[in-house]
Amino acid sequence: MKKKLKVGILFGGKSGEHEVSVVSATNVAQALDPDKYDVTLIGIDKTGRWLLPDQSILLTNAKNPRLVKLNKEQKSVCLVPFEDERSLVPTDPTSSSAQAARFDVILPILHGTYGEDGTIQGLLELSNLPYVGSGVVGSSVGMDKDVSRRLLVQAGIPCVPTKVIRRHEFEKSADTIIQNLIKELGLPFFVKPANMGSSVGVHKVKTAEEAVVKLKDAFSYDVKVLAEKAVAARELEVAVLGNDQAKASVVGEIIPTHEFYSYEAKYMDENGAHLKIPAENLTADQIKTIQQMALGAFQCLELKGLARVDFFLDKNSGQVYLNEVNTIPGFTQISMYPKLWMASGMTYAGLLDELIRLALERHAEKNLLKTSFDPNESE
Repeated sequence: MKKKLKVGILFGGKSGEHEVSVVSATNVAQALDPDKYDVTLIGIDKTGRWLLPDQSILLTNAKNPRLVKLNKEQKSVCLVPFEDERSLVPTDPTSSSAQAARFDVILPILHGTYGEDGTIQGLLELSNLPYVGSGVVGSSVGMDKDVSRRLLVQAGIPCVPTKVIRRHEFEKSADTIIQNLIKELGLPFFVKPANMGSSVGVHKVKTAEEAVVKLKDAFSYDVKVLAEKAVAARELEVAVLGNDQAKASVVGEIIPTHEFYSYEAKYMDENGAHLKIPAENLTADQIKTIQQMALGAFQCLELKGLARVDFFLDKNSGQVYLNEVNTIPGFTQISMYPKLWMASGMTYAGLLDELIRLALERHAEKNLLKTSFDPNESE
């Protein structure tokens, strides 16, 4: 009988998307084949403490993640950054259960800061642990909407016009900045934190008076905010899967019933949006263009494993704009990433199998690289 892989699922995190991560992790834990994997849940509370909660804490509260409480009464652990260990050890060595938990691969089902932005990925690299998803560079670049857009535009991939505002500048001259935004982008426009997802801190600004309040809220999540021109557009999404030879899924469409696809529309209103998979009324050329742009962005930003790439299709001009890239897309019941692959012929469990295979493949390839230099060998 083939030996089971020991899989650690990281969830929660010090992020505004903590609850979304809890829901995603619940779905992943339930979908992993128990005949193939021994699964350990590793919760990160909102202060950044790593804990080993009982798996039932997720499953019994799957429909209400805010009831999932991670607290110091649970077993606290830390990751050992040594090449051969690949383990979590209790922070209290005198604990009656002070046994290390070793892993073959980690699924970082974390969204937002301190999980999707390269920080966790760096720690896992130092620990020589295979993990699902992009590496440090791809994760950090993909998380920052400002940096990723600059790279994408440089690569010839169209993005909606945006302006970057930094908090220290806004605090000094808010009125001037707002007037310049209105002049350059027009009204309405959107504001969004540069390093946040799930539409946290995203607002549609319709007047100059609204801009102050909504920018202040966006700045409560990040010191850098993007102001984005509002485009009358269809919202389309593509899932990407792979490492060096990635592939794109069918194209899906999100049709919000709210004014835009807000956090509330995504997670708090069951009827907040309609999903069309595959998207309707697209030409073969449009589908090809969108899929090629998704793969181009995946390569441009040095992404690995998985990503969801979001697009706008301008209803007036027909122009396709890349909106943003999500390096650890959601795995909730309504999340587009798994739905797009299921519509493309994969099962949910099969998708997870492939993500784990890609993680192990990338780790093995990286371990073949030299980490020391001997000048005598190069002669």
